[in-house]
Formats: sequence, C-alpha cells, structure tokens
Amino acid sequence: MLPSGHRMRRRHEFTLAVRRGDRAGRPYLVAHLLPGGNDGGNSLAGFIVSKAVGNSVVRGRVQRRLRHLVRDRLPLLPPGSLLVVRANPKAASASSEELARDLDSALGRLLKQSGKGQ
Repeated sequence: MLPSGHRMRRRHEFTLAVRRGDRAGRPYLVAHLLPGGNDGGNSLAGFIVSKAVGNSVVRGRVQRRLRHLVRDRLPLLPPGSLLVVRANPKAASASSEELARDLDSALGRLLKQSGKGQ
C-alpha cells in the first residue's frame, strides 16, 4: 500500500501535475511529473483509472497494482514532486511486469527531463 503521507487527494494537485508537469506516454500508462509541485515536502502520487479501462473490479485491480509499483519507486522522485499515473485501457490486460516496465520507462524519461535522472 502507498503510505498515507504520499497519497494525492486534492483535485487541484491532480490538475497541477497534469497541466504543468512533464508527460511520458507508454502503451499501458501515461505518467505526469511536476518536480517541486508540493510545498509540503513529501512526494505525492495519484492515479487515474477511467471507466474505459473496465468495470469497477478491473479498475480497482489496475489501481492496486499501480499503487504497489509506485510505492517502490517513491524514493527516486525529487522531494515535493507530484506524480499522476493514468492507466490506458490496455492496462486491464497487462501483466504486473509489463506495467512495471512501462512505469520504469516513463519515470526514467521524466526524471531525465527534470535533471535528476541519469
């Protein structure tokens, strides 16, 4: 589970990350990263899983899998970052390894753009 202090809950945080952050799209997901977007200091992560992904059971499963993957990657983010991960419809049939590969690829690109990655 994603630690409570790292969960994005406010609509304006989602909007800020999606509109002002950098974006990296992959077949199973799209990641939006806004370094330094949170004044509180903790990096925050939020998830968007629309009805296009599937019914409520499928959406819940995709969101849980994404939360688990992001939890392990939180230390890679710059302090105070806002990260939004939006699942594409293909994510419903993706394995955890495929989701992890897409997430790592997207985060690698975003961190390189922000100057933190290598």
